[in-house]
Amino acid sequence: MARAGLTFFALFTILIAVYFEFSLKARLSSLGVWRKVEPVGNQNCNKVETLQACEKIVLHPPSGLLYLACATPAKRRHWLPALEVLQEDKVAFDDYIATYDPATGAVTRLTFSGFPTSQGYSSHGLDIVPSAANPRELFVYAINHRKPVNGQGKLVGADSVVEIFKTTVGGNTLTHVRTIESPIIDTPNDVVGSSDGRSFYFTNDHGVKVGFTRLLEFLGLARTSVGYCHVDDGCKIAMAGLPGSNGIARAQNGTIYVANSKFGQIRVLEEQNGHSLVLTDIIALDRLVDNLSIDTNGALWAAGFPDGLAFISAYHNSEKVAPSSALRITKNTGNKAFFGEKLKVEKVFEDDGTLASAITSVVHDARRNLLFLSGVFSDHLTVCKVD
Repeated sequence: MARAGLTFFALFTILIAVYFEFSLKARLSSLGVWRKVEPVGNQNCNKVETLQACEKIVLHPPSGLLYLACATPAKRRHWLPALEVLQEDKVAFDDYIATYDPATGAVTRLTFSGFPTSQGYSSHGLDIVPSAANPRELFVYAINHRKPVNGQGKLVGADSVVEIFKTTVGGNTLTHVRTIESPIIDTPNDVVGSSDGRSFYFTNDHGVKVGFTRLLEFLGLARTSVGYCHVDDGCKIAMAGLPGSNGIARAQNGTIYVANSKFGQIRVLEEQNGHSLVLTDIIALDRLVDNLSIDTNGALWAAGFPDGLAFISAYHNSEKVAPSSALRITKNTGNKAFFGEKLKVEKVFEDDGTLASAITSVVHDARRNLLFLSGVFSDHLTVCKVD
C-alpha cells in the first residue's frame, strides 16, 4: 500500500512538472512574468492630456484625423464589462467619441444626434468606414455597453449592443442610424464595419457575461467567438470556440485578424459563403495583445502588454503604471523567409509606463510617420514621431 502511494505521488509530481514546463511556464511567459522592459521608440513623443480612457482609436488616413472612443479613468474602474467590473450605480453612461487633429492639436468631442439616451453610451470597440457611395461620408460602428434594465449589472452583465452612426470627415455631429441588438451580441469587444453601413463583424470576448466560469477562459477554455450581423438578416456566429477573442481588424483583401488577449496570438481568418469564417493561420507572439489595426502600407499593428500582471495592478490602483508596447507585423522578405518564417514581428515601441501606460490600442499613420497609443484607463493619448 505504501509503495502504491509512493508511485501515485511520483506520477502526480511528474504530471505537475510536465504541466509547468509545457503549459503554465508558457502562460507565465506570455504574461511577462520574467520579461524585462526594453524602451524603444519612445524618445520623440508627446501627450494629449484632454483625451483620456480611449479604449479604441481609429485613423482616417486621407485626412489624418484620429477617432477615439473615450471615457474617464474613474468611470472605467467602475464599469468595464470586459473585466467583469459592473457597478452601474457609480457611472453616468455619458461616454463620448472624439476626433484629434495632429496637424493643429484640435480635440473635438462629437455631438450625438437622434441617439436614444435612456440607457446611455459606454464606449469600447470602434470602427470608422468611409461610405462606398461618398468617401466624405463616414459610417461609425461603436460597441455600447449599456446600463442593464432587467437586473443588476453584477448579476446580468451589461446590455451590450452595436450602434451605427453617420458623420462627415471633419464633422462634429454623429447622426444615429440604428441600434443592433441580438443575443449573439453577448460580450462584444471590438467591431469592423462595412462601407454600406449595413453589416459588421465583431468579437465576443467571453462565453458568458458574468460568472466564475469566465476564470476558466483565462486558464485556457476556448469559448469566445466572432459574430456577423446584417441589418436585414440579423446576427449569427461566424466562428466559435476561440480563446480570448479581443481586437479585430480587416485587411484590404478581406482577411480578418483577431487578437487573442489571453495567450499572445493573432488568428488569421478568411470569409466564406454565408459570412462564416475559417482559420487559415495563427501568428504566435511573445506577449498578450489587445486591439489591432492595419496601416496604409498593409502592416498589421498590435497593442501589446509587456507585463500583463502590471496591467491589472494599474487598473485597480491609479497610482501605478503598466508597461506598453506596439508590435508591427509584416511579410518577411529577408533571408529568414527562406527558412519558413513568413512574417516579421517588430517591437517598434515600448515604454515602462511613464509615457504610455496600459495601452490597449495603437494606430500608425504611415503617410505622416505618426504613432498613436491609448489605453482603456490611460490618462492621456500618446503621439510619437516614428521613422
